[in-house]
Amino acid sequence: MDTEAGHAITDADIAAGRRAYELDRAHVFHSWQAQGPFTPMTVLKAEGSLVWDGEGRRLIDLSCQLVNTNIGHQHPKVVAAIQEQAGKLCTIAPQHVNDARSEAARLIAGLVPGDLNHVFFTNGGADAVEHAIRMARLHTGRKKVFSAYRSYHGGTHLAVNVTGDPRRFANDDGDSGVVHFLPAYTYRSYFGATTQDEESERALRHLTDMIELEGAGNVAAVVLESIPGTAGIYLPPDGYMEGVRELTRRHGIMLIADEVMAGFGRTGKWFAVDHWDVIPDLLAFAKGVNSGYVPLGGVALSDAVFETFRDRPYPGGLTYSGHPLACAAAVATINAMRDESMVENAERLGREVIGPALRAMAGRHPSVGEVRGTGCFWAVELVRNRETREPLAAYGGSSPEMNQVVAALKSGGVLPFANFNRIHVVPALNIDDALLREGLAVLDSALDVADGFVEA
Repeated sequence: MDTEAGHAITDADIAAGRRAYELDRAHVFHSWQAQGPFTPMTVLKAEGSLVWDGEGRRLIDLSCQLVNTNIGHQHPKVVAAIQEQAGKLCTIAPQHVNDARSEAARLIAGLVPGDLNHVFFTNGGADAVEHAIRMARLHTGRKKVFSAYRSYHGGTHLAVNVTGDPRRFANDDGDSGVVHFLPAYTYRSYFGATTQDEESERALRHLTDMIELEGAGNVAAVVLESIPGTAGIYLPPDGYMEGVRELTRRHGIMLIADEVMAGFGRTGKWFAVDHWDVIPDLLAFAKGVNSGYVPLGGVALSDAVFETFRDRPYPGGLTYSGHPLACAAAVATINAMRDESMVENAERLGREVIGPALRAMAGRHPSVGEVRGTGCFWAVELVRNRETREPLAAYGGSSPEMNQVVAALKSGGVLPFANFNRIHVVPALNIDDALLREGLAVLDSALDVADGFVEA
């Protein structure tokens, strides 16, 4: 639950925050930024779904930072577990057994679908995707990897080449063995589809043709975000995921489900693939596995893939694979999610609170082209014209208009997640209903700003 008790920000806190900002700008090199004009926000404190900025201003966190604090900030059970583990065993090399990693692996294997009974731990989502691809290539003896446009799979070298959005461009060498295909995306259909059935059928036909033209015997894996995250939270149409699974199985191609953002309750189920009862060969996870309290990611792999490496060494590893502090946080997070029914609550919030509120906003605001999502995973697509669907910011960038919408959200007391022409509503799975409604009301008001840019 969210609380503001005990969170009065003092002058000393603010002074410390200003000092931290000075040091940051002097010495910290930030991700995805031109370093000179960047003015990052200082965070002094956080609890539940609230953060306090460098001036002591309270903000409702509807971003979950980078959609990873699934159980909110400073959950006492997870904080206590990290403290207890630190007192017992802070770190140990990955070739040794430690109880936190063993229990985390057991819990995760019990949650993922099918026979994904083995877990390889990484430091985060990008290296989870990289290792899943390496495993698929070694298992199949093939090189090519298929990935959709309008996707994001991480910032490391292979992961960013697998990525299908413009963040790939500056790092795309064209020699990574990656083949990109057009996704099933009903709102902006690449196939001229006007219905869910048409989109699914045509997108599957496109992928089938692409695989055949590239040579199915050359393809190691298809990598898919089960529900794309920063690419737009666009849910695959009915039948698409099942069709991809059947297609990959037919050709002996590994299906890698990227659940880095969509996993661990975000969509109202433990994993997004559970919405379609699809069982991948490998599943990459991170973020929500321990709410980001200590960096952790991993790959859950099927028994068949595991058998490839029973007597053959796996050529890969990380110094911090299965780090005790990270795994202790994962164990505490998963247990807290179960004990407090957070996954079920995420489904309820999407069905009863977020979905109805966003659909009502779409009816009031001509700037809203579409709202879509499930659980605590929603996107509001902003357009200049509903008929032409011209986005409020071009694909791959922002715009002064979107900046004004984001500024209105922040001035209203909401920390938003914005990407291109979209505002994503991605709160913690345990956010208080009243606090969520307060944040949604701020979004409703901010959309008045977006409406001012609508063209007839």
